[in-house]
Amino acid sequence: MTDSLADPHLRLPAQAAATTATTATEGPRDIVILGSTGSIGTQAIDVVLRNPDRFRVVALSAAGGRVELLAEQAHQLGVRAVAVADEQAVEPLRQALAARYGRGGGNGGELPEILAGPDAATRMAAMECHSVLNGITGSIGLRPTLAALEADRILILANKESLIVGGPLVKAVAKPGQIVPVDSEHSALFQALMGGTRAEVRKLVVTASGGPFRGRTKEELADVTPDQALAHPTWDMGPVVTINSATLVNKGLEVIEAHLLYDIPFDRIEVVVHPQSYIHSMVEFTDGSTLAQASPPDMRMPIALGLGWPDRVPDAAPGCDWTKATTWTFFPLDDDAFPSVGLARQVGSLGGTAPAVFNAANEECVDAFLNGRLPFNGIVDTVAQVVKEHGTPRDGTSLTVEDVLEAEAWARARARELAAAQQTTTGQATTEAASV
Repeated sequence: MTDSLADPHLRLPAQAAATTATTATEGPRDIVILGSTGSIGTQAIDVVLRNPDRFRVVALSAAGGRVELLAEQAHQLGVRAVAVADEQAVEPLRQALAARYGRGGGNGGELPEILAGPDAATRMAAMECHSVLNGITGSIGLRPTLAALEADRILILANKESLIVGGPLVKAVAKPGQIVPVDSEHSALFQALMGGTRAEVRKLVVTASGGPFRGRTKEELADVTPDQALAHPTWDMGPVVTINSATLVNKGLEVIEAHLLYDIPFDRIEVVVHPQSYIHSMVEFTDGSTLAQASPPDMRMPIALGLGWPDRVPDAAPGCDWTKATTWTFFPLDDDAFPSVGLARQVGSLGGTAPAVFNAANEECVDAFLNGRLPFNGIVDTVAQVVKEHGTPRDGTSLTVEDVLEAEAWARARARELAAAQQTTTGQATTEAASV
């Protein structure tokens, strides 16, 4: 699989391998964490703090909405720099840092450098380090992803959107094996693929928990509420990712990501529902053998694998308890109730700006649903309409970041228009029904 972006057979690119050899003798591996106050970032920091001999965080970035937590992380880790996208968060962050560093410790009492603005995470991604963990949520992670790759860092990728919306851009700069995926599904595929060669792979099988609405028909999903959709049975995630899991849009995005990471055609990437979330994904080989990666649902395991690759981090997360009776079940995907995966395959096959349109329209529709402006089934229906109106995408071979951003802006605006129109129509129908 020498042409794959994430290639487990290539233990590390040459430059990174040399860096690893150096850090192995001189001390911990230097890491930059983007999105440190989010779910991925906080769990990554937990792994780092439990393995100070292996890892050293040199810089952190966040959006800027949780400055107290960011300051506490910076002080605890003794980082050289922190970044916030929101420039208005700089002064509160400075005060929060001063309050902590004033008590001594961490970086010798010296406050870290503060970077601010929409390009702060991008600048931080190119800092001198071994690896960059991109845990930013959304397509705003694209520029930092490209910056880390262009700076020849190992990219520990949790920000799937940057690969999905900018696939051709990422593939143009990434060296084979330079990306180590953090999504539990893609980490599982990464590990299972070690069991054979590229020619021996028949298909990738991506597992899905099924979300909170597994087993419901499309008609039964019409009236679900945001609170119901946010009650994920397995994972504790942010609101956008949780709603994406309920609609299975998240699984559609993961199918596109798997195609881009491992260069496997879409017709050889299958989705199967596995409610227990212990089998994170599987690889079927040409001889009929299937290798599955299993572990309890805990993101610290794939995060630790990304941080430590090509080595595993002992006790990163609890393993399976084989002393207890356990049943794991699997179900075929209901494409009628959850059409998002099929739509994602179409979008991924189109390529170019189509994935950016799909992702941006979905983010707007999720926001509309959470704020009562769109019904649950209206999320994917509206996204499909936006994708259809987008038509033939810009050719991926000449794609630029500006093309992606322009397509996203159009998709967001059009999704908002369609959601507003649907809300108006629904409101009028309700009024008419009440007056009868």
